[in-house]
Amino acid sequence: MSERYQKGLKQLEIMNKDSYKILKESLDDTAPDLARFIAEFAYGDIYTREGLDLKTREISTVAALTAMATAPLQLKSHIHGALNVGCSREEIIEIIIQMVAYAGFPAAINGITAAKEVFEELDAKK
Repeated sequence: MSERYQKGLKQLEIMNKDSYKILKESLDDTAPDLARFIAEFAYGDIYTREGLDLKTREISTVAALTAMATAPLQLKSHIHGALNVGCSREEIIEIIIQMVAYAGFPAAINGITAAKEVFEELDAKK
């Protein structure tokens, strides 16, 4: 295991270990390198950089994924991650509502739907 991969796994453990486990399992039989690239590059190289804390990084990621409106599974994963690193549900909602001005109502509605699904999933585990 490379140092970058180990560093990425450590970061994922903090943010959302279950999400990466599911992703890795879904890619193992067809594209195992893709899961490794995600752990090494996104989490080992980018998320561990100095300059922003994890909460700020997740705020920007939730905003970007909401604005893209093309990655609902990744948005839900990063909503989980944002909650795990200190964002409140109210902050998640406000981040998504902020995207109305930049990405439009459909993107924000899809984002709110993703957040609602995450919140319901978490509430069901209580």
